[in-house]
Amino acid sequence: DPENKHSVPYMWGTLGILYNTKLVDEADVQSWSILWNPKYAGQVLMMDSLRDTMGLALIMVDPSNSMNSTDYAQLRAAADLLIQQKQSGMVKAYGVDEFKDKMVAGEGALAVVYSGDAEYAIELNEDLAYVVPQEGSNIWVDSAVIPASAVNKENAEKFIDFLCRPEIAMANVQEIGYCSPNAAAIELLGEDYQSSPVMNPSDEVIARCEYYHDLDETWLSIYTTLYSEVLSAKVN
Repeated sequence: DPENKHSVPYMWGTLGILYNTKLVDEADVQSWSILWNPKYAGQVLMMDSLRDTMGLALIMVDPSNSMNSTDYAQLRAAADLLIQQKQSGMVKAYGVDEFKDKMVAGEGALAVVYSGDAEYAIELNEDLAYVVPQEGSNIWVDSAVIPASAVNKENAEKFIDFLCRPEIAMANVQEIGYCSPNAAAIELLGEDYQSSPVMNPSDEVIARCEYYHDLDETWLSIYTTLYSEVLSAKVN
């Protein structure tokens, strides 16, 4: 849906670093490079996500790289950087959903997470904070769509209308902690939401983020092969 005529945004968010302020120097955490800092060896939780992990490594190799790169040399360098990170003992674990609870429990110093997971964790542990690194990151949108083959198209439209009611959109934000695209809901959410750098990032932060583009079959295979090398690398 390249012109956004047939999809309705539901939530959006960013990819960044959730960190424990008791264990991490805030000055260090403005860059993705902290994930390679020997000071935090064995305390880094890396996201097990092909596009996210390869994407952040691409811009670590060179901030001018796109997270959507289809340049093999750039991808090879990104994979090698991730392999070096793993082999040097920086990474405690790879995962996704479990990291928010691990960070709440103090089981890591740094974790690559989505902003909604960060908000959940911060609400449960005041020592935690979230940042979108200065080199840039991913910004994404979850949308509601109706398949062309839908049998109950009218009911689907009614449900999407329901999701767009300001009070319902507000309740969903309060429940899951992601960012709302609904202007009326944002007004209802008030100062707590509007002033939150996690749930309502500034225009400056958004400007240094990019959306993922779908990869064709060839490049998806290349990404997958390189990322498999990362996961299979052994700690030295």
